[in-house]
Amino acid sequence: MTSQSTAAAQSRQLGRRGAGKPRNLDTNAATRIDILRSAAKAFRRLGYHGATVEQIAAALHMKKGNLYYYFRNKEEILFACHQYSLDLLLQLLADVEQSNLYPDGKLRKLILGGVHMILDELHGTALFMDLEALSPPHLKAVIARRDLFDRGIRRVVQAGIKDGTFAPGNAKLLSFAILGALNWIPRWFDPAGPSSSDEIADQFADYLVTGLRQT
Repeated sequence: MTSQSTAAAQSRQLGRRGAGKPRNLDTNAATRIDILRSAAKAFRRLGYHGATVEQIAAALHMKKGNLYYYFRNKEEILFACHQYSLDLLLQLLADVEQSNLYPDGKLRKLILGGVHMILDELHGTALFMDLEALSPPHLKAVIARRDLFDRGIRRVVQAGIKDGTFAPGNAKLLSFAILGALNWIPRWFDPAGPSSSDEIADQFADYLVTGLRQT
């Protein structure tokens, strides 16, 4: 079996872990995640500036005052959305880098997890493009953690170039191209469209990983 086919089989065997609530959540933590998902839906429909705290709370059959028990304001909800998504991505990155997958299998799993996080956890919201709404301290914290994931993608690409799995190239630019493709999904994604998140994730992973392999 080739390294590519072995990696693909290993990736399917491990399954996707880029989406879903973390295990063993207490009630408060689970409610916070429900609020973040409700906010993501509202941000998608109305934009960050158009969505109100009342709309986010109403979608959960919650009073505005009750929501303030968990978050002080809408900007804090936005920041928590970023942190939650980055928690998932960085945990995925750690799991992938510790796995025995070949570089192409690692990259495929990271792409699958990234797409599922955007579509299943954040409901296709353009969350990553709402950075300007964050306060400077929150913005700095989000960018620092996003850079960790970016560098992780780059390490996987560089490892694939080094061992011959991927064709020679500039790992930094290639990782930018991959992340740019993922981050653009909210611009065109339609929840009512014909393609499921699984189909979109598989097609993105197929295209982006295959494009890097040695011909």
